Amino acid sequence: MAMNDPLGDMLTRIRNAQLRRRPKVSTPGSKLRQRVLDVLAEEGYIRGYTTVEQKGNLPIFEIELKYFNGQPAIKEIKRVSKPGRRVYSPVADLPTVANGLGVSILSTPKGVMSDNRAREENVGGEVLCSVF
Repeated sequence: MAMNDPLGDMLTRIRNAQLRRRPKVSTPGSKLRQRVLDVLAEEGYIRGYTTVEQKGNLPIFEIELKYFNGQPAIKEIKRVSKPGRRVYSPVADLPTVANGLGVSILSTPKGVMSDNRAREENVGGEVLCSVF
């Protein structure tokens, strides 16, 4: 079955696994998903992830979720730019999430990065998702 929004699927898997207090969740691998997971790990929202290679198939990412006192580290994670409606933002208009407590993840010409790093690099791009 074809998947229209692979990144949205990964975010939903993370959201659902945290609602069920699962320690790990798996998702099919891709370069975009890997870059978004790198940003989530760098910002401290997940413990990390490992790549599980399969014979003849795409790799699978095993994502280790992070909890603090039994509560998920990610309170809210949502897709901003969707396949039906892309959302682009110049560096001057980058959105703040929860008054700066959360992060937006952007796809820029310099790679996938958080909104804080995009401001440092003075580059805008497509707002993929927001995390708080």
